[in-house]
Amino acid sequence: MTSKQKRVVVKVGSSSLTSLHGEISSKKLEKLVEQIVRLKDEGHEVLLVSSGAVAAGYRKLGFMNRPDTLPEKQASASVGQGLLIEAYSKLFLSHGYIASQILITRSDFSDEKRYNNVRNTMNVLLKRGIIPIINENDTVTVNRLKFGDNDTLAAKVAGLIDADVLTILSDIDGLYDANPRQTPNANLIREVNEITAEMEASAGDAGSDVGTGGMRSKLDAFKITMASGIKGFLGRADSPDILYEAISGTARGTYFEPNAASHTLNHKKQWIAFNSGPEGDIIVSNESKELIIDRKSLYPSSIYEINGRFSNGSVVRILDQEGEEIGLGVVNFSSSQLRKWKKGTNQETAASSQAVVDRDAFVCHLELSIPL
Repeated sequence: MTSKQKRVVVKVGSSSLTSLHGEISSKKLEKLVEQIVRLKDEGHEVLLVSSGAVAAGYRKLGFMNRPDTLPEKQASASVGQGLLIEAYSKLFLSHGYIASQILITRSDFSDEKRYNNVRNTMNVLLKRGIIPIINENDTVTVNRLKFGDNDTLAAKVAGLIDADVLTILSDIDGLYDANPRQTPNANLIREVNEITAEMEASAGDAGSDVGTGGMRSKLDAFKITMASGIKGFLGRADSPDILYEAISGTARGTYFEPNAASHTLNHKKQWIAFNSGPEGDIIVSNESKELIIDRKSLYPSSIYEINGRFSNGSVVRILDQEGEEIGLGVVNFSSSQLRKWKKGTNQETAASSQAVVDRDAFVCHLELSIPL
């Protein structure tokens, strides 16, 4: 790609793809595809994170309204995902482009080897001119294995593939200083360099009737991209040429710009911070807390207590004695080894200079604008 060509992740929610009756709208789907095709024709690489599997399938199962129970939703997604990808594939193929399907769960990201495999697969597809269409595998996913919503999934995918920009298309034209549905004179915020507590408070939690995420989930997604050095945009899906204008910087909506002075996490630290899932806790002495934050490494002499069972290579939380989380890190030793050191059965090793957590495998809260 040239300097003007970008790697773009586009996320579109169910509410932006469905009709008033809750079914997939062929007209909305066609307009979205046409906009992505325009970006492709200009040389950009595009990956689409698309909701809509349940909406595409529930009527085929005989439901008159969108189902409420998990088994019914999963059954609807089982039927709808195939119909949705078939519709996308036909539309893209009519413009000379091939689409692929990738269905993932959070466990695909929580395992570092699988995480890297997913990245390698997506990179091959993008470099070969394919348009990957990503969705969570709703047919088999349960709450404890879910990303939460496709806003979060899109943000993590953007970091995974080193995207230049994440564009979230919604049924609202950006972030406002108050809820525009309740406050008619609310003002659109055109650019955000830091997501504040006030912004989160005004965002609320409500989503649409056919989607799972509201403004709060979008802010959480942009926190992840900003921490990863990726630009973001939020705008209305039904605005003409919204994708082209978003990439060119002329769209009506909200732009999320990473702070140039903030830390940008590499792939390893992105995985630790956003995907790993800690398996235990290491509590450090209060006297060592600032030293650990400063040098971002943890040595045996700083350990006050060990909680949980974990093996060498696991991710653990690093806490102070008051229980405040300092960060996350990959340990070089198991919990049983560390407990032996604490009991004094291996003083020679405990006194060694080898780090329990190396600085390259440690993510401190100060490196992020969001909680780990």
